Amino acid sequence: MNKRFTMLFTIAAVAVMGATLFGSTYTQTQISGQSLDMSSMDMDMMDKIRQMGGLQLVMPQAFAETDCGVLADSGRNVVEFNLTGESVSLPIMGGESYNAMTFNGQVPGPTLRVTQGDVVKMTLTIPADEITGHGNDMHASQMTALAFDSVNPGETSQYCYIAESAGVFKYHCSGVHLAGMDAHVLSGMYGIAIVDPANGYKKLMVEKTSGSGEMNRVFYDADALEFTLQFNQLYLDENGNYDMSKMMAHQNTATVINGMQFGYTPNMAHNLLVKGDVDTNFFLVQPWKGLELKQYQSQLLYVENDQHVRLFIENQGNEPVFFHIVGEILDRVTQGNRVQSAATETWLLGGSQNMIVDLVFDEPGVYALVNHDYAAIYSGGLGLFVAGDPFNLNPTLVEKGIISEPVASYAYVLGNPSDAVPPMGLNSIAHPAINIHGLYTDDVASEMQASGLIPLWEVIPVVAEILTAES
Repeated sequence: MNKRFTMLFTIAAVAVMGATLFGSTYTQTQISGQSLDMSSMDMDMMDKIRQMGGLQLVMPQAFAETDCGVLADSGRNVVEFNLTGESVSLPIMGGESYNAMTFNGQVPGPTLRVTQGDVVKMTLTIPADEITGHGNDMHASQMTALAFDSVNPGETSQYCYIAESAGVFKYHCSGVHLAGMDAHVLSGMYGIAIVDPANGYKKLMVEKTSGSGEMNRVFYDADALEFTLQFNQLYLDENGNYDMSKMMAHQNTATVINGMQFGYTPNMAHNLLVKGDVDTNFFLVQPWKGLELKQYQSQLLYVENDQHVRLFIENQGNEPVFFHIVGEILDRVTQGNRVQSAATETWLLGGSQNMIVDLVFDEPGVYALVNHDYAAIYSGGLGLFVAGDPFNLNPTLVEKGIISEPVASYAYVLGNPSDAVPPMGLNSIAHPAINIHGLYTDDVASEMQASGLIPLWEVIPVVAEILTAES
């Protein structure tokens, strides 16, 4: 075997190991003249590689200070971020469930929000009865990967870092000393950290034309109504367990946004408001419309017209996200605190890539947000923004006494879904109301209700009775 062929074989072997241990999406190596079809490889052999124990890392400390004691005394603001890794059963479309791995009993995990320069004190606890260990890799950090080591059941681990860079950053179950990281992440163990710029966000400039074609630049204040959208896929077998063979072949079971397929489509309350009948759907896909679904009942995303809207978007999965809003323009796309584009129709995000989208909905209407991959759209990667009062509901709502005066957004009546609303930060506009919606366990939903969030499954029957009562 000549030296060149030996080297190529070694690199190819490393590629196989990397694809397995990291849960990579590569179907070919980038070696000239060589290729590996991962979907045709012996899955028993792949499992044996995974069972070797995950990544065994030995490396020097990174340049950044990570000692919690030192950072706590540094004079910087310290933000504590406490996570619990636990396996639970959560619903999927069609009345079935799947075996999820979660941070804090929800998918995605809680959103961390800090200001550039803050210290993050991350604590991960694994209950004694958990089936496996878990780790946490926070992409907002700059530190040795040894800090992301797997935490065994019944144990707690902690690390600290300075959030030096502004932007949106993924966090997920790590692969340090943990085989099968892909199973953990693609079963639900992911979330985001939002690091606000130290000096706040910039004003939004939108170019518009007058009737004569003259250019007019309209500036919107930096304050914005904010949403988070996290895209991913599920790869499941018939028993609701993670199926690595499907992941390797890129044959996903579902496309999800914030953990759910079609989670931001109309429910029975919207049918009643728009069609006058809870059973008459006004949208093609309404799989989560029943009151009995409680926190899983689908909810729409409401915004005002001529309002600055900011979207924090992360691609948590294997497949590309071609983010697009039907009927709208993405007025500004920012990545890594740098503007990448203005006035664009669609923006591509690879795996573990993010962006901040700023836009303004000029006209009342319903606008579909999609991953503009048709397979992704049909398998769940779609939701709806409702801007203004496109259904002319204000007169009826005022007449029935549900609201005292016309409102600029239906969020003043129904609120926006909690899983799409990030914590308040620099330049955030408070949502009029927030309802309980998301892939949460019942315990998490109960805690949210106790904290004051709106349980729409209790409110909607009251509103329905008012709407249907004779005047």
